Amino acid sequence: MTTMPAPVSPAPSGADFELYFFSELLDRAVSVTRAELRIGKLTDLVFRLAEPYPECVGIFIRHNFGTPSEFVPWERVQRVEANAVIVLPPEGGERYPEFVDQPGWLLLNEHMMGRTILDMDGRRVEVVNDVQLLQSHHRMIVAHVDVSFNGFLRKWGIGFLSLRPDRFISWKYVQPLSIEDATSSDKVSLSLARAEMNELPSEDLADALEELSGREQEAIFSVLDAEKAAATLLEAEPRAQRQIVEDLPPDRARSILSEMTNVQIADLLEALPWDDRIDLLALLPKEQAERVRHILGTSEATAGSLLSQNFIAMPGETTAGDALVTLRDRAPDKEAVTYVFVVTATDGVLLGVVDLRELVLAAAGTRLDELMASPPVTVDSELIKEDIVDLFAKYHFRLLPVVDASDRLLGVIGYKDIMR
Repeated sequence: MTTMPAPVSPAPSGADFELYFFSELLDRAVSVTRAELRIGKLTDLVFRLAEPYPECVGIFIRHNFGTPSEFVPWERVQRVEANAVIVLPPEGGERYPEFVDQPGWLLLNEHMMGRTILDMDGRRVEVVNDVQLLQSHHRMIVAHVDVSFNGFLRKWGIGFLSLRPDRFISWKYVQPLSIEDATSSDKVSLSLARAEMNELPSEDLADALEELSGREQEAIFSVLDAEKAAATLLEAEPRAQRQIVEDLPPDRARSILSEMTNVQIADLLEALPWDDRIDLLALLPKEQAERVRHILGTSEATAGSLLSQNFIAMPGETTAGDALVTLRDRAPDKEAVTYVFVVTATDGVLLGVVDLRELVLAAAGTRLDELMASPPVTVDSELIKEDIVDLFAKYHFRLLPVVDASDRLLGVIGYKDIMR
C-alpha cells in the first residue's frame, strides 16, 4: 500500500493553503457573515469527482425532522474559522435551496467515512477513518484518506490522545467503485496491484483475514506468494487458520508448508481438525512428517525433531567479500542471515559462528575463520525442548545450531519457533 508521510499542520492564516481534517469540520456551525448568525451545522461536504482530485462544490446542511435541508454552494463560502464556517447570505431568499444530489457528486460523510477500502480485485485492506482536505485559492480538494486510528479519535473529539503518526493514502490511489455503489454498499476501491499485497505486513493481512468471510479470505490469500502466505497463516487466529486451510488445494498447501519450520507446522496443525491435520501431514516428506508427529505427540520433543534447514553455512577459508556475494545471490529468508555458521568443507563439522554485523564491517579479504566466535554455543540433537528454552534464556541468541555427537551441523532452532 502506498502511504504518505504525515503532512505539516494547517498553514497559518495568510498562507497559500490550508489543510483540514474532515472529522474536525463535521458538525461545525455554518453561519451567515459572522459566527453569531448560525443557520445550521455542517452535515457533510459535497465534492464533484474530477481528475486529479475531487473538488468541493458545497456544504450539505441537514435540519431537524420536518425542515428541508440546505445546500450552500462552495463559492458562497467566505472562510473557515475555528468555531464556524462563514458563508454569504443566500441569494434571492431567506434560505439556501434544498440539497439535491447530482451525478458524479461524492458526500464525504455518507460515501467515505468508515468505509472499507478494497484493492482493485475486491480484497479488504483498510478502513477510512478520516479524510484530509487541502484548500488553496478558495478551492478545496480531497488530498488523502487517513487509515490510522487517529482519525477515529478525531471523529469523537479526542484527537489530542493520538500517540502514533497518521497513515495517509493519497487520493490518486483511492476511487469509489461508483457513486451508486457508494450509496448502497460500504466499500470503496483502492488502486493496489496484486504484487503490492505481498509488501503489506503479515500481521495486518492476518487481521484483515480474520474479519472476512470464507470466500473473501480465499480471494485475498490466493494472491500471496508462498512465503507471505505462510507468515500470514501463522499470524492468523485458529478460526481463520481452519477456514483457510480447508480451502487450500494440495499443491498450494505443499508450497506454503515448505516455507515453515517443523515447529511452525506443528503449531498450525494443533489448531486444525483431525482430518485436515492428516491431510497436511500427508503432503510432507516422510522424514519431516515423522518429526512433526513427534512434536505433536510429546512435550519431550528433542532438538533433532524441532530443527530447521533455514541457515547459512560456509567453509572457514571463505572471505568476507565472497560470503556477502553468496548471501546476496542466495537471497535467503531474513532470519537465516542473522549468522553465518563456519563449518569444515569436507564433513560439515561446526567450527564457529560469524554475526552478520561483524561480516558486513570486515575487510573484504578477511577469512571467516578469522572472524568467527569459537567454540560456538550448540544444541545437542537429543536435547529436549525445555532445556533448549533454558539455553535461549541464558544466551539470548536468535538462532542456535543443532549438532550431532560428532559436532556436524544438522540445522538450527529459532528463538521465535521454540518460544511458541
